[in-house]
Amino acid sequence: MKVKTLGLLFILAFLLNLVWENLHSYLYIHYQGAKITEIVLVRAALFDAFVISVLALGVILTPHIRGKLWFAVVLGILFAISLERFALETNRWAYTSAMPIIPFINTGLTPTIQLALTFLITYNIVEKKRHEPTG
Repeated sequence: MKVKTLGLLFILAFLLNLVWENLHSYLYIHYQGAKITEIVLVRAALFDAFVISVLALGVILTPHIRGKLWFAVVLGILFAISLERFALETNRWAYTSAMPIIPFINTGLTPTIQLALTFLITYNIVEKKRHEPTG
């Protein structure tokens, strides 16, 4: 993957996750005991874009998983579950009663699927763009 393509992937992942973070921020009570501000959401979207870029590089550069998007999806979900459980246990953030909770793992639905879903959307858009004929 060219640096330009990776840059496009990062920017697209950032923008998509910024929208996601803003839309589901209402499902959280606080971030580290304080109000959830736009700066907090931008930082979260930057972090998400970094994770998605790493997942994409793994799927592109690792010979045994090259092209296997399901592997990145599984890793994204497992990472999200781990992050959510850590954050909830340390009171880094808390959910409102409106957050749909996944039984047994006790994490919110939207943050659990976010990285996997936004990875798939971003990766597929970039791949489609990469294979478009130039003219």
